[in-house]
Amino acid sequence: MIEIRDLSKSFVLHNQGSAVIPVMAGASLSVARGECVALVGNSGAGKSTLMRMIYGNYLAQDGAIRVGDLDVAQAEPRQILALRRHVLGYVSQFLRVVPRVPTLDVVAEPVLAAGGSTEAGLDRARDLLARLNIPERLWSLSPTTFSGGEQQRVNIARGFAHDFPALLLDEPTASLDATNRAVVLDLIREAKTRGAAILGIFHDAEAREAVCDREVDVTAFTPARAA
Repeated sequence: MIEIRDLSKSFVLHNQGSAVIPVMAGASLSVARGECVALVGNSGAGKSTLMRMIYGNYLAQDGAIRVGDLDVAQAEPRQILALRRHVLGYVSQFLRVVPRVPTLDVVAEPVLAAGGSTEAGLDRARDLLARLNIPERLWSLSPTTFSGGEQQRVNIARGFAHDFPALLLDEPTASLDATNRAVVLDLIREAKTRGAAILGIFHDAEAREAVCDREVDVTAFTPARAA
């Protein structure tokens, strides 16, 4: 479902004489349907960079990034937007939403964007917000007013609202209490059971062991190692 071959990435520092900083070379990995793969490696090894390339936020210099039938590395913007609506979900560490939009609508939005009905989207949002212990009195408020932990749980609910065939998870259990951490792990297991291909960053070693089938060390893809 997710297939990466010979992927390379470097950054150009335009404010420092256009210096070129290579961050990844020859990256190759795959994630099958129903599998959860953890990206591991030291801080700065390129885990988040790789996730952002898969999601289409960063352009790759070379290589292929296939998610389903689409090569993200060669795709047009409209194709990437369609991929994000229907195929590839992304739970980042930070909630980014339009201010003043109620939490219930924020979580339901991916269902509507994928073609689901308003009723189905709201039902799914209610279920996830309840499971993640967001008090019902907050559902009509904007999540921009919530605590950091509440915003993280809203972000997780939004990421799991639509049954994406592929999911990217960036530290989904970070800073969660034991109760909500268990809920998130259950959501990941349920996504695996329905056949989702999941690639994630899990600094929580116990969570990684609980839901991940194997690990890929991104350090092996740094230019120094690839040489």
